[in-house]
Amino acid sequence: MVKCTFCGRVIEQGTGKIYVLKEGKALDFCSLKCEKNMLKLKRKAITTKWSSKYIKHGN
Repeated sequence: MVKCTFCGRVIEQGTGKIYVLKEGKALDFCSLKCEKNMLKLKRKAITTKWSSKYIKHGN
């Protein structure tokens, strides 16, 4: 099973989107939400609260 590049959720077979960069690296996305957050808005998964890759930085 493939995991989403942004949020880390497992993508079911036959769903999702593969985005290929010019250098040949493939990015797998489970939803348009993940795709926009990573590519258009330039957000990092570790700072996005709804992502499973989120790391809480507390003082």
